[in-house]
Amino acid sequence: MITDTLKVFVTVAEQRNFSQAAKLLNLSQPGVSLHIRNLENELGAKLMHRTPKLVKLTEAGEILFGKAQQILALYEEAKQDIHMLRDEVTGSLSMGASFTIGEYILPRVLAEYAQQYPLVDVQVHISNSDNILQDIRAGRFHIGLVEGQVDAKDLQVTTFMKDEMVLIASPDHPLSSGKAVDLSQLQGQIWVMRETGSGTRTYSDRLIQDGGLSVKRSFVFNSSQGVKEAAACGLGIALLSRWVVRKELESGELREVPIRGMQISRDLSLLQSKDEPAVMAVLKFIQALTQNVQSL
Repeated sequence: MITDTLKVFVTVAEQRNFSQAAKLLNLSQPGVSLHIRNLENELGAKLMHRTPKLVKLTEAGEILFGKAQQILALYEEAKQDIHMLRDEVTGSLSMGASFTIGEYILPRVLAEYAQQYPLVDVQVHISNSDNILQDIRAGRFHIGLVEGQVDAKDLQVTTFMKDEMVLIASPDHPLSSGKAVDLSQLQGQIWVMRETGSGTRTYSDRLIQDGGLSVKRSFVFNSSQGVKEAAACGLGIALLSRWVVRKELESGELREVPIRGMQISRDLSLLQSKDEPAVMAVLKFIQALTQNVQSL
């Protein structure tokens, strides 16, 4: 196979030595030389300058070296994907998810995943983003799904979608005219918020702080559902994910309060331990998540 010859070429280029490459590949030195010679004949170009002590790539060799590394990486990836097709996906998948993701996005993804991989035992724990972050560090879950900015250099953090935050109020609230409001009109308002440690609460606090807003009074709930219901009952204004309030905005139970010149969005991220071994059930879920969010 051409990949065998490319692997020999890459190994020689990395080692800068034919005999050392031969040892690593369990080949004879003449066998390594034959691979390189055949490759040069096929490409019609000299790939290496060889001296008794050192091997140096030619300009053509440098070009091939970079491309060969890519080809070999793609070949290994293809082999893994094909092996995964042959293997039955079983085992367990445990994950922690923030409230917005766990209650409004994850069920849609899991419905298709469970249908495709019915033998996987799935467990979901829903909590606020800070708690999920600590749980992943403690090794309690395979993966975590959280909202907002994540400062975790010790973990593998992958953004999988953007989430829009919207200011909402009850239909009879003075700000619910449908017209965009200035930040100054949010002075002295009553707010309904999530608890400290929530990814959603971070954005409410940031809007209030950056806008220099005074808060007349605030009510704190430890779930987005509680915040949404309280706002719908006229308790105050709230900043929530559009996912959380989509149905209520469509039905008229809540009204969006656009803020003039401002759009608030945040990242939704997948967390994994850098030491977490590759588990088939986890790899397939990440693949399903990436594919499904594009159609949500």
